[in-house]
Amino acid sequence: MESYIHSIKNLFEQLGLASDSQAIEDFISRHKPLPKKIALHDAEFWTPSQAAFLLQAVEEDADWSIIVDNLDNLLR
Repeated sequence: MESYIHSIKNLFEQLGLASDSQAIEDFISRHKPLPKKIALHDAEFWTPSQAAFLLQAVEEDADWSIIVDNLDNLLR
């Protein structure tokens, strides 16, 4: 089985967001702090397809799940 390592840059690209370092920092600054009672995929700033991807990544413990968890932590 092949192991995949994704970066925050890869995740932003997958979500269709600007993925350069400054854009990622700006996104996180603009959207944090995300209240603990709101699941990452339920945040109002995602499109339906972005939210679905994030939920699926975590539910299926996909190879994206670690970096999705990292993004969740960065937004808290």
